[in-house]
Amino acid sequence: MLVSCFALWGLLNNMTDNLVPAFQRILTMDQARAGLVQVAFYGAYAVLAIFASVLVEEFSYRVGVLIGLGVYIAGALLYIPACVQQSFDIYFIAIFVVAGGCSLLETTCNPYVISMGPMKTAVRRLNFAQAFNPLGSMVGIVLAQQLILSNLNPATAEQRAQMPQQMRADIIHDELFWVCAPYVGLCAIAFLIWLFFLRHREGDEQNASGVSESSVLRVLVAAVFAVGPLTAFYFIWPEMDKTNWILCGMLGPVAYILLMNPYRGMLGTLLARPRYCCGVIAQFFYVGVQIAVWTWLNVYCQRELGVSPGEAAIYYMIAIGLFILCRWVATYLMKTYNPASMMSLFALTAILCCAGVMYLPSETLFSVGGLPFSANVICLILVSGCMSLMFPTIYAIALDGIDSRALKLGAAGLIMSILGGAIITPWMADIIGSAESCWLSLTSGFDATWNVDLKTSSQALRASFIVPILCFAVVLFYSLIFRKPTQK
Repeated sequence: MLVSCFALWGLLNNMTDNLVPAFQRILTMDQARAGLVQVAFYGAYAVLAIFASVLVEEFSYRVGVLIGLGVYIAGALLYIPACVQQSFDIYFIAIFVVAGGCSLLETTCNPYVISMGPMKTAVRRLNFAQAFNPLGSMVGIVLAQQLILSNLNPATAEQRAQMPQQMRADIIHDELFWVCAPYVGLCAIAFLIWLFFLRHREGDEQNASGVSESSVLRVLVAAVFAVGPLTAFYFIWPEMDKTNWILCGMLGPVAYILLMNPYRGMLGTLLARPRYCCGVIAQFFYVGVQIAVWTWLNVYCQRELGVSPGEAAIYYMIAIGLFILCRWVATYLMKTYNPASMMSLFALTAILCCAGVMYLPSETLFSVGGLPFSANVICLILVSGCMSLMFPTIYAIALDGIDSRALKLGAAGLIMSILGGAIITPWMADIIGSAESCWLSLTSGFDATWNVDLKTSSQALRASFIVPILCFAVVLFYSLIFRKPTQK
């Protein structure tokens, strides 16, 4: 049942990736505004991770899972008024709440898996648990393709602008209904998992006399610090840039850690370990590149191969399938080979593949089932295989040798680094949606013709992959510097 949580947030992550091209078409918005979907989703991870660690520290892993699932259900139900009002702002809040539930789950479940056995097998054990995450991702892609992307009206932005207002509103309502349906439908599955964890108490909870009032008070104060500043900034400065809004919202949880003496001591323990601090940085760039590559894969395939959004989702499924296969193979090979050394090889290969995405031609080499494959798109798919082992491997290497009392807060720091998805994705979006970016000089020989529907050009799309190259370089350096396990 714990593995089912890994699958659930994998499903939600990858279904959310497809909301970017969906909202871009439905509400005729540019990449920057559509990319706010990722700002909301991965920003919630950064803001609520510390609260999740406090929750688990004061109560238990089981309570963390229960509250995480409850928050997800509440967020998914917010999709209903968002659909009725046809409001991207309400969707933004709903996506943030859904992701808040995922943040609570990830901060709880990852250290739970690490604590289930000896540290010498923690990397392999976490890779095994995380291997079920992309299985959920594959389901998420299928749901997005069959329920969201396939139900998008084929009308272009120009055609929608010329439609009568009521006709356009009816089309938007129908499209947003299908955006809403899978998230609300998943509430039933989340509720079943919630019931399981409600009934099955952990041994330490059964033996405990009860939760102290001081523990409850600390959790409530942590919740206020997590949500209070964020809410205040949202209503006092509604026009604030949403990335800055997330960064300001993180000040509350950080202030809580600094003010509470026990947690301040744990923070000092973590900051004294370069392996951990550099791991947080590496995880920031890894998660950022994963989300950015998967977010813009659909747009890249549409522009370079001329396929529809639904057909482009098939390439996404192939990429996730390769991701799953490589993660299982990598987990098996970790029995023999050093995980950090394997990660350095994967990171170097990813850098070479990104160079192929930038510079290889888009002429069709072969077709499978009517789908064309070119050299640059093949490289784009291979990048997913290279990313397969990185998240759990960085996670376990960073926490290697950390005192058990600081483990949960350390896990929160690594989950907060998922903020990379909210920073790196808009960075790529700025390059993709610009005709004047300084990075375009890297791909000056490619077609600069502007596509009105996709709001980009081949030159801009290719140039944007300099961002993944830089991110994978950070992961490469981390794996080389900390390739040996700690002696403690």
